[in-house]
Amino acid sequence: MHTGALAAYQDSLRDAQPLSIRTADGRTVGLDIARWLAPVDDVDRTVLRRCHGPTLDVGCGPGRFAAALATAGRIVLGVDIAESAIELTTRSGAAALLRSVFDRVPAEGRWATALLMDGNIGIDGDPARLLARLRGVLAPGGQLLVEVEPDASVDDRITVRFWLPDVGRAVGPQFAWALVGQDALLRDATSAGYTCGEIWSSGGRSFARLLR
Repeated sequence: MHTGALAAYQDSLRDAQPLSIRTADGRTVGLDIARWLAPVDDVDRTVLRRCHGPTLDVGCGPGRFAAALATAGRIVLGVDIAESAIELTTRSGAAALLRSVFDRVPAEGRWATALLMDGNIGIDGDPARLLARLRGVLAPGGQLLVEVEPDASVDDRITVRFWLPDVGRAVGPQFAWALVGQDALLRDATSAGYTCGEIWSSGGRSFARLLR
């Protein structure tokens, strides 16, 4: 995502205001800002229990996963391109870096676990490219924990803008995104050299554990 598209997202994180994304064909997808700003919930804990070793939280947002891991004494780093996300993550006590995951990250090739939560498999609208990139970030034998769409058949490459539901209008420039279910994820993961370690669902959300 171009940083110029981020203003509405950054404002939403700072002010806890509702936010959605709207596709070029008029579909609206809500973003769960309130949940992202809250501490981890029981569903999130199913992910945390599967984290092992140093963990990279890709697109960490306001940092609830990074904060929970840091509080537990784990090595964790959040990366995000939104300044407000980094501010909130570091305020929570976790380390975070203002950087795209497609740029070089610290400890490249040595992370035991990487996280792609809250739809972040959609970053830049190219899941295959993102999966290939993260395979290079992970250590041999590392794992990638991915949240996917609850509908396993979803496979949408879309152009979107942020949408302010309170006023009913789009803001900022367009950017590429993807909505990915289990079937598309496993197809792209296999092409990128991963094997599937586990699929699970909890609280209406769905996840996969990919092994490098």
